[in-house]
Amino acid sequence: MERALRTAASGMYAQQINIDVIAHNLANVNTTSFKRSRAEFQDLMYQILRAPTSSFVRDGNVEKSSEIQIGTGVQTVATLRDFKQGDLQPTNNPLDIAINGEGFFQVRRPDGTIAYTRDGAFKLSRDGRLVNSSGYVLEPEIVIPETAVAISISRDGIVEVLNTGETEPIEIGRIELAKFVNPAGLRSIGNNLYVETQASGQPIFGAPGNEGFGELMQGYLETSNVDIVEEMVNMIVAQRAYEINSKTIKTVEEMIQMANNLKR
Repeated sequence: MERALRTAASGMYAQQINIDVIAHNLANVNTTSFKRSRAEFQDLMYQILRAPTSSFVRDGNVEKSSEIQIGTGVQTVATLRDFKQGDLQPTNNPLDIAINGEGFFQVRRPDGTIAYTRDGAFKLSRDGRLVNSSGYVLEPEIVIPETAVAISISRDGIVEVLNTGETEPIEIGRIELAKFVNPAGLRSIGNNLYVETQASGQPIFGAPGNEGFGELMQGYLETSNVDIVEEMVNMIVAQRAYEINSKTIKTVEEMIQMANNLKR
């Protein structure tokens, strides 16, 4: 009976983590370019109470008796991120850029390392460089001159500005994207940022719209890909699973109490 208690407890703990993941998804339903996660579970090791060693004859054939296996519960093995495209929302801000398809923007962190993001809500720093909401510089650097009166970003990443007193725009740089063989292997570090891991593989660089990279959409932002209805259904399922495991513990407790009362 103690085994049943531990098994049910593992189920409750697994569903607790499941609820944590669902709550995080729902909390970020309005976060720009947020990608939902889901918990994955595996059954734990089995105890063999009777091995199939004995043999008997049935209809002239020698057969072995079935073994008895008792499982010991469940464990959470991973949280996988779903990089399905989110909806594109117009903002009419020329510095807002959405990626329609695969790829990540590259930003340089203060320690010099590169992080990756789908969040294209860029701003101008005091020296005219394009930075994200945390102040991290977009790589390769794009510097907007003070004399610029209009900014144009093409679908293939060419950045042009129209300066004061001029009639023709000039190119000042190009936005480069990165993609990964296994984007689900990226590690989230918060602030809509990811870093590469051995699971994700090394980044592959390319121009927007080329060789499987998504196109850039100026004046748009990618919304969260969280489906509220799906998350609510998952929450109900997790709640019922947690409840049934708690009832298992209560049932085992009652059985133990009955066994203790037999000697009275």
